[in-house]
Amino acid sequence: MSYENILSEFSNGITTITVNRPSKLNALNKFTIEELHNAFAEADKSKDTKVIIITGSGEKAFVAGADISEFANFNIKEGGRLAAKGQELLFDFVENLSTPVIAAVNGFALGGGLELAMACHFRVASINAKMGLPEVSLGVIPGYGGTQRLPQLVGKGRAMEMVMTAGMIDSNLALSYGLVNHVIEQEELIPLAEKIAGKIMRNSSVAISEAIKAVNANYKYGTDGYKTEIEAFGNCFGTEDFKEGTTAFLEKRKANFPGKQD
Repeated sequence: MSYENILSEFSNGITTITVNRPSKLNALNKFTIEELHNAFAEADKSKDTKVIIITGSGEKAFVAGADISEFANFNIKEGGRLAAKGQELLFDFVENLSTPVIAAVNGFALGGGLELAMACHFRVASINAKMGLPEVSLGVIPGYGGTQRLPQLVGKGRAMEMVMTAGMIDSNLALSYGLVNHVIEQEELIPLAEKIAGKIMRNSSVAISEAIKAVNANYKYGTDGYKTEIEAFGNCFGTEDFKEGTTAFLEKRKANFPGKQD
């Protein structure tokens, strides 16, 4: 599938999706969100894709926010629909993918850009990355899950300060907050993400998809995460990956996971 505002490339089990609007600092507009949804969906359906990496083109920005010109004149109902549609189409969609998603934050990740990074399963950042939710400086609040995912990752107090001040934090502070897992020089960012992806790919993709479901359940209102874990744990016993993994362990050899379920 060809895209206008993004790039999607597959190599060695990894699909790398790049937001490609460098003149707009990779800002998210409606069309780009739709393209990202399609690219993520396509990668998730592919049996060959074991890990997805999302990043931004150029050296300045991962995604520097939403395209404000698209919604500057919206009314209350239109604003609500904008948030609901965006969360459904991209942010919640990414969070609940069965394929692991790594955000490689290579510059500014502001507003919708940080919200996209937080929707991913974890984040790595370049040394020059800057992150923040500046929406209150525009008279609005984060609408793509930022008020929910940021406190989950950094704690309520830090999230409140970041949202209320509309300020940016650098990559090292983000690392100390737990917002990103690793910080590295920009030219080494994608190689690091690929190295981590390689470690992930050694393991059972079927089990990993169940693990994603179980971990996410802890953050869903009204969901019993322990019950979800028990069910997911049981599901693993009906898979070819479980048979191969346990057999390989007992035979003292490296597992060759088929990634298929009975």
